[in-house]
Amino acid sequence: MAGQVILVTGSTDGIGKAAARELAARDAEVIVHGRDPGKGRQVIRELKSQFWNRNLDLVTADFTSLEQVRRMAAEVSSRYTCLDVLVNNAGTYEKQRSLTPDGIETTFAVNSLAPFLLTHELLPLLRKGHLPRVVNVASIAHREIRQVDWENLQGEKRYDAFEAYALSALAHVTLTFGMARRIASSGISANCLHPGVVATKMLRAGFPGIRGKAPTEGARLAVYLAISPDVKGITGEYFEESVQPTPPSDLSRSRSVQERMWDAAAKLTACDAWLRK
Repeated sequence: MAGQVILVTGSTDGIGKAAARELAARDAEVIVHGRDPGKGRQVIRELKSQFWNRNLDLVTADFTSLEQVRRMAAEVSSRYTCLDVLVNNAGTYEKQRSLTPDGIETTFAVNSLAPFLLTHELLPLLRKGHLPRVVNVASIAHREIRQVDWENLQGEKRYDAFEAYALSALAHVTLTFGMARRIASSGISANCLHPGVVATKMLRAGFPGIRGKAPTEGARLAVYLAISPDVKGITGEYFEESVQPTPPSDLSRSRSVQERMWDAAAKLTACDAWLRK
């Protein structure tokens, strides 16, 4: 995998940082992403001090802004001729409902729409990659949604922090399946995963009484899906703390739910019309 170009979003903390470290140790060309430039530069310094790998880069963007997501994609596209792996890891847990500058509920915007849009914008680079892959870090919480209230997709009528998080996870999973179907002919695979309960800032913010496993352990499955030759040719699958695909929730496997969620995401992000086919 030496020389592979891999972008890991949300990689200045937690699972993303641990994944970036593991990939850098394996001599990949890692693009670190975070919101804070200073924090990002510190991570780059840390990785360079730990490994001989000097092929480390940094991009910054706040995923509450769709404009910043597009800007970041354009920046990556200007620096690289191809992208081998995109790991969509960045996420948030919002105790109180808030809206982004785009007028979108924050949890849904960051956890579902930002990775959807970023993947769309980077498809031209991924098509030029070597066995390109999209790896989406989702959550087992998607199983908690038994029925989608399409009139409350962004907490318009009522807001519960865990419900919003679980719904964003369901969206992330269903959008992965929709993406896998649409890009299969390009040779790009798309899979999603639940990394387990991991001791991250997000866990502390949402569930301060729960102890999670170390981020290094939580990152293993994402790294496996990003680089393992055993995953070659596998797409449109969900992995739950295992290197073997796990059946996701029945709701997430509903084609009508997948397509309706896809249409909602495409409309909110103003992606190209062909992507909604």
